[in-house]
Amino acid sequence: MKHLNKMASFFGAAVLGLLALTNCEGGELYSVDAPDWIAEKVDSINNAKPKNEDTAIEGLEEDVYTVGNTDYSTGWWASFSKYYVIPDGEKWIAQFNLGINPSAPNTYKNFALILCSDDDRGGAGYVEYGAIRFDNQPSGNSEWGDHIDRSCVESTLTFATDTDAGVDKLGGKVTLTVDRTDPSGFSVTMTNGTVTKTYKAKTPLTNLNADAANTNIRAFLVPEGSYINFLGSTIEPIGGFTSAEDKLPISMELLNVPDEVPVGTTLEEAVAGITANVYFESVPTPKTVTAEELTFQAIPDMENPGEKTLVAIYNKTFKGENADTPVMAYANFRLVLEITAIEVLTPPAHMAYYYYNDPVIAAGVERTLAFDPTGMEVQATYSDGTTAIMDNSKLLVDGLPTIAGTYDVTISTSNGQTAVVEGITVVESEVTLVHPTPTILGNEDNTSGWWSAHSDNILVPAGATYQVNFTNYSSGGGNWNNYVIVLRAAAGTPEYAVVRADNYGWGGGYEGNTNLINSGGQADWATWLAAMNGAKCTAYITNVGNGTADIQVLMNGTDGNAYIQYYMGINTVNVDDLNFAFTVDSSHYEFE
Repeated sequence: MKHLNKMASFFGAAVLGLLALTNCEGGELYSVDAPDWIAEKVDSINNAKPKNEDTAIEGLEEDVYTVGNTDYSTGWWASFSKYYVIPDGEKWIAQFNLGINPSAPNTYKNFALILCSDDDRGGAGYVEYGAIRFDNQPSGNSEWGDHIDRSCVESTLTFATDTDAGVDKLGGKVTLTVDRTDPSGFSVTMTNGTVTKTYKAKTPLTNLNADAANTNIRAFLVPEGSYINFLGSTIEPIGGFTSAEDKLPISMELLNVPDEVPVGTTLEEAVAGITANVYFESVPTPKTVTAEELTFQAIPDMENPGEKTLVAIYNKTFKGENADTPVMAYANFRLVLEITAIEVLTPPAHMAYYYYNDPVIAAGVERTLAFDPTGMEVQATYSDGTTAIMDNSKLLVDGLPTIAGTYDVTISTSNGQTAVVEGITVVESEVTLVHPTPTILGNEDNTSGWWSAHSDNILVPAGATYQVNFTNYSSGGGNWNNYVIVLRAAAGTPEYAVVRADNYGWGGGYEGNTNLINSGGQADWATWLAAMNGAKCTAYITNVGNGTADIQVLMNGTDGNAYIQYYMGINTVNVDDLNFAFTVDSSHYEFE
């Protein structure tokens, strides 16, 4: 049942004391009740599944903690379980509840098991065997790694594409087993009673540790768009077990606090999108809670413009019981007057944008070029007659078409005030053939490991499109064992994006980029992979001139078919410092 705990003694001593100290007469105290419908929806999905029998697992010890945000917001490689070290000849069994977003649009929004050498991520001796995700998609990337043979995978649920329905079937109580007791191989089993996925290797694991005498491996779990409530393990993790005994909250940090709130907004409206990470004693990862689970106070008020202090209170234990000692967190925001007009005082630094559409690669692709406000100054006039320079990130701007011409761009505020930036030109980029060095990149027997060799950086000036012709050679072990293109600053960092031949990438300009357009996967990955060993490829890299870059690649396979891949609108690019290079992954290339 939803209710508000008034926390009389604590609230009187803490919050009311703050109110007195800050002259907060007229301040408003709000509490928003918990969203039962979300929990009920998840419970209804999980309760509909056949349940695992709670048979005793010999040696299973309590290990209770959460991995990932419970609002399903955790991105890939952002949250990790503890490390579990598995000696040669032994078996590791873990149990956990997997929380699946009932609205997840992709089958990969579950968890992956990572197997690696006996070292921390980022350590000098850290090497991955590979990853095995709970979903099974033979045409996609549901398993990867130089030491993972995808032919060893079997599952009772197979997805044709990563947008198929049915990811909810992966939720619930999962039992995971990594078995190294067979000297002729090893196996992995993950099951929730509805879906069972197995990996049965035909050979034992190669020892990847620098010390040949150390035959241990490590395992850890990574969620994406999901969360893991760990329950138990037969192997004590590094850092020790976490008891299921209820834990008190010890600290909290607020997230998604708005910088500005218009005068006239209620506190309830102002805090609606706020979440918080709550940290509990002896629990290694925080729990993410929504505004509905918090109590808020704005100091000194929500009526008068100016700087405000937001006080948030959380009074639940790790298990959701009322806490004897709640925790508090603070944040600042501004209550601002309504904007009545805006004016462009200084135009953007970059007024020319460029595009290149290869007639085969980008035929029929519809897209717009993102507006770059760098250097632009816009003055706002407020309802009391005062003026101030606006934060450009608060302006709404439409993109420009990929059609040569001169355009006026309208910018607007959230309340509909507009101004115009005149005279932005869109030009078709000219193509220049360049020749990366060295001429042959990577070992010619395709034994070069991931990231072990790079071509020299080539600087792409604003507006230029550089063409690279090369022959791609692949070990054929996986879709990823082909060309990889890196966009980065001359110093090597930041990396704007790393993109592969098989419709996959990462980096600051790739992840979370809602404007990115890519060509998608191949209809038949197996045929494509076979045709890529010896494929004649042409790559185009364009510096659009607006803080974005495009990559287009035409691959003429050894089967006589033409294949394409493109990544358009890679952002966070420094227009004056865009470099590209190639790297390898059990592959090599011969540049013309």
